Amino acid sequence: MRYNFDVVTDRWNTNAVKYDEAEKKFGRKELIPLWIADMDLPTAQPIIDAMAKRNAQGIFGYTSRPDSYFESVREWQEKRNGWSFDPKLASFCPGVVPALATMVREFTNEGDTILFFTPVYSEFFDITKDWGRIPLTVPLIQEQGEYGIDFDAFEQALQSGPSLFIFCHPHNPLGRVWTREELEQIGNLCIRYGVPVISDEIHSDLMLWNYKHIPMASVSGDIAANTITCSSATKTFNLAGLQASTIIFPDKARKEIFDKFWHDLDVHRNNCFSVVAVETAFREGEEWLEQVLLYIEGNMRYVKEYLETKIPEIQTYLPDSTYLMWLDCRHLDMTGDELVDFMINEARLGLNDGRSFGAPDGYMRINVACPRCTLTDALARLEQAVEKRRKKEQA
Repeated sequence: MRYNFDVVTDRWNTNAVKYDEAEKKFGRKELIPLWIADMDLPTAQPIIDAMAKRNAQGIFGYTSRPDSYFESVREWQEKRNGWSFDPKLASFCPGVVPALATMVREFTNEGDTILFFTPVYSEFFDITKDWGRIPLTVPLIQEQGEYGIDFDAFEQALQSGPSLFIFCHPHNPLGRVWTREELEQIGNLCIRYGVPVISDEIHSDLMLWNYKHIPMASVSGDIAANTITCSSATKTFNLAGLQASTIIFPDKARKEIFDKFWHDLDVHRNNCFSVVAVETAFREGEEWLEQVLLYIEGNMRYVKEYLETKIPEIQTYLPDSTYLMWLDCRHLDMTGDELVDFMINEARLGLNDGRSFGAPDGYMRINVACPRCTLTDALARLEQAVEKRRKKEQA
């Protein structure tokens, strides 16, 4: 079927975090929220239909997880990425972030260092610090408009003996899709220095412009043996509120440690809707995904062209993946606090402050997974705010 992503869905007053927590986060409600990473686009119709059928039963008791559930994840990975895994080494978790937090807690000790590249998803910092561990960061370098890895700095950090390397693959917020050569170098360096890899691949299905995702665990047998993979249907199919992720381990020993933590909390089952939605997504959602990726590409082109022609003070690029764009606002010549205030109170937009990802002053992240008219309104507000500032500076 053909999907119409231009239709606007009113999410205000529906307990949607993106909207109904906007006032708490930004200090005002009268703004366009383009921050947290979920889509303002309805999910695939087969998922909606399957959940409606489940809902019609009217009984929402404890729900078991059939073998076909993890098998659907395996089949999807094999079809999309050419990677297969043993479903017996897959574990359920309510989300990738809770899984990352659990592995930091269970596989390291208080005071250990946890390595990751920056800028990066802010939760990497939070889960490290919350368990009394220390972030060890290696800044990505920007060359000719593209972010890359400083492998000398990375190896030096590995030599210091971190307990884990958490890898954002593909990258949030920069949208980089890592090449096989980069993955080989990362994986082999981690093996050389005895540092396990946790590969956060939650955005891996959101490949744009014909880029292909290469799972870290597919690069080589040795790298697979040193890699735990975190995956989920939630970013791909806009199902974050159903809270379900799949964590794929290289061995039974680490899986058993992880599973024990969650079993001790009596959290080891899907809810009655996520078990239906996830399997349906991977078996019947591909048609929707291909269409939504084309729509996101169009939105990204629109944002880039709009900024280039009307707001050249703000620069961006077309990311390889995700539905998130990284905005370089340094030519507005504001401090970090001034930029945040400008976006909220003058442009009336709710964006993510780049500093929360470990970036310096002057960067923002925008979520473009929304109807085009939402972006049109948002960019018009931004243009008006910048023009007002130009006039003020010229006065």
